[in-house]
Amino acid sequence: MTATDRSARLSGALLVAAGAIGFSGKAVIIKLAYRHGVDALTLLALRMLLSAPLFAVLGWWAARGADPVAPRDRWAVAFMGFVGYYLASYFDFLGLQYVTAALERLLLFVNPTFVVLISAALFGRRVTGRDVIAIASCYAGIFLAFFNDLHTQPGNVVLGSAWVLLSALLYATYLVGSGRLVGRVGSMRFASYAGLVSCGAVLAHFLVASPDASVILHQPAPVYWLSLLMALASTVLPIVLTSEGIRRMGASHASIIGSVGPIATIALGAVFLGEPVTIIQIAGAAFVLLGVLAISLARK
Repeated sequence: MTATDRSARLSGALLVAAGAIGFSGKAVIIKLAYRHGVDALTLLALRMLLSAPLFAVLGWWAARGADPVAPRDRWAVAFMGFVGYYLASYFDFLGLQYVTAALERLLLFVNPTFVVLISAALFGRRVTGRDVIAIASCYAGIFLAFFNDLHTQPGNVVLGSAWVLLSALLYATYLVGSGRLVGRVGSMRFASYAGLVSCGAVLAHFLVASPDASVILHQPAPVYWLSLLMALASTVLPIVLTSEGIRRMGASHASIIGSVGPIATIALGAVFLGEPVTIIQIAGAAFVLLGVLAISLARK
């Protein structure tokens, strides 16, 4: 390996790690915002309202010199954005009203297991013994983390976990359906266009469901700052960093580096939210990480 290759891998690893930490910080930011009395839909609307211009700029930049998106692909991108960004995000925000940031990240992190199961059901993908062991490891870890929250956190942990698992399932559906689209549209352009669709869907939902839409203009100042931070550091920027990191070091190696995400959430939750870190929680995280890595790094 040349010095240039080593430099590219190192910079790629740093970019992927920064992106994973950015994505992981989303749950902590949401929990901090909830302390100021904002509801899930209003907070999600603020996030998307602030993210929309960034997605538009990102989409414009990614589309320079590229062929126009085919009409059939436009509808597919719109559907994937609706399912994978809008619905998945909304259910995730609902779940975070009841569960810790650490449990939320671990529940979302198992979406590769859903990808395997969906691919097997719809496309006849063979489920190997390695897959079975990896999935069992993931859900053993989830059980430990869920058991930990159930005995240490007030509120409806069961309901919150159900919302977050539904979010993970929808995002896995998005991943399965977007595979070929990404190749035709381009990863950065696909992500930005899907993000814009999600922004529109969230804002439409907010306008229809909110008795008084002006509530979005009357939130405490910290809610606006946290929403801006979430739009920048936990929505758009991680997409850019992760895509560039994968380009430099490859998807398989990026999967390893990306596993820092749940660990980062546990640490950030302890520092900023005062969430307890227990042996059971750490053991659960270890089982989940091992299972996800076993699936993510398996030979295609």
